[in-house]
Amino acid sequence: MSLPLLLFFFQFLSPSLQQFPRPCTTPDVLRSKRCCPVWPGDGSVCGSLSGRGFCQDVTVSDLPNGPQYPHSGLDDREQWPLVFYNQTCQCAGNYMGFDCGECKFGYFGANCGERRESVRKNIFQLSVSERQRFISYLNLAKTTVSPDYMIVTGVYSQMNNGSTPMFTNISVYDLFVWMHYYVSRDALLGGPGNVWADIDFAHESAAFLPWHRVYLLFWEHEIRKLTGNFNFTIPYWGWRDAQDCQVCTDELMGARSPLNPNLISPSSVFSSWKVICSQPEDYNQREVLCDGSPEGPLLRNPGNHDPNRVPRLPTSADVESVLSLTEYETGLMDRSANMSFRNALEGFASPETGLAVTGQSLMHNSLHVFMNGSMSSVQGSANDPIFLLHHAFIDSIFEQWLRRHQPPRTHHPTANAPIGHNDGFYMVPFIPLYRNGDYFLSTKALGYEYAYLQDPSQRFVQEFLTPYLEQAQQIWRWLLAAGLLGAAVAGIIATIITVACRRRLKRRKSSAYGERQPLLNSSEEEGSTSYQTTL
Repeated sequence: MSLPLLLFFFQFLSPSLQQFPRPCTTPDVLRSKRCCPVWPGDGSVCGSLSGRGFCQDVTVSDLPNGPQYPHSGLDDREQWPLVFYNQTCQCAGNYMGFDCGECKFGYFGANCGERRESVRKNIFQLSVSERQRFISYLNLAKTTVSPDYMIVTGVYSQMNNGSTPMFTNISVYDLFVWMHYYVSRDALLGGPGNVWADIDFAHESAAFLPWHRVYLLFWEHEIRKLTGNFNFTIPYWGWRDAQDCQVCTDELMGARSPLNPNLISPSSVFSSWKVICSQPEDYNQREVLCDGSPEGPLLRNPGNHDPNRVPRLPTSADVESVLSLTEYETGLMDRSANMSFRNALEGFASPETGLAVTGQSLMHNSLHVFMNGSMSSVQGSANDPIFLLHHAFIDSIFEQWLRRHQPPRTHHPTANAPIGHNDGFYMVPFIPLYRNGDYFLSTKALGYEYAYLQDPSQRFVQEFLTPYLEQAQQIWRWLLAAGLLGAAVAGIIATIITVACRRRLKRRKSSAYGERQPLLNSSEEEGSTSYQTTL
């Protein structure tokens, strides 16, 4: 069996990395709070017999949070993941996963010992077949129920200490929509509509960029497992200086419907998509969580937004101004931070001055508002697949800043950031556990790169040579048939020419030894000369 095929089966049979792993949703596990599944590869907990990992107590950071969330013990996400689990698998070496059955980002192979660097490309640099493949993968993920993990549909206090689990199935794509909702939802304080809105474990502070970096890596990983294409990467949309939604075509993310400007064109597969987790006010009023039920069609009306809030899309000059900021976080490390790279890139501060602004959505935020639909609501924004293209480009700007300024890890705040954003806080809602500060590092260490950040020779290969070679590979049968036919025709022509040349040479040899039959006859009897051929 070939090595690629072995790798496919190895990774396909390995459980997923996301919350909540199916083995950890049973009453026994919830009551014991011990999420340490058996790795099927050797039948031992966390793959301990193979040296992959072991079950370990979870230790959370006790450093103080900022003043933005003044409550304690009311939200399941506080001190993640202790409300649900206080023991998880601790993986060794290059292994990762909730049962240590996977390889760390950038590694592959049966023993996770081989390095790999994938390249994320500009969506407009993809070949036609690559674009079609990307769209089909999205739709496959949307319509395939995840075999590996589930979502929680209620708070832990409703589960009778774990005796009555509240979990449900969800598709591969919608799992990520739900995760983005869950990490940014309001805190339920008890009573209809009694919520605390100034809380978000993935936005408006330091973890914004590391959290979304891990989020995209896992999404990419799940698509690879689903499709068996382990070369797949998320493309990006480089929206600098764009005047409109360049990716809003039926060949890509769906054009505008001619029947309703808020809907997707019927010619696009995305017109049939249903959104989830798009009604936060209703959930708050009913004191429930999003349960993944369909809530209507995907909405998008790019450009028809409030121009006072988003006067224009970001320019190349805006990106360069943001990249020039040297401090990652400042002040209270929230949306009020001045001269903060994170706050300016997220869009709560002016890219030109670095000063926090109110009433406007800039940089990252401006694209969400510009789309004027499902993507414009924080909790449900991942319903629109343009979210992936947008955040891949935001991640690339983060990467540019890391390479330019080479910040030490101490630039990521260790204390006093809003809840969930300190360096040592585990990312909500990931199982296995990943600390924010662990992903405050270059993509090179995580096994991926952006095409436009490569050196010129690599860019030529990725953006120009590789697409042509891939197209040639797709039509090689036609090229081979054409080549064979051409060779046959050339052979026939060559044969005809050879025969003609031999006959001509033969006639020349005959004339050299004397004319046996004159080609022209002269008639003297008619008193005039007339010429006619004997041929």
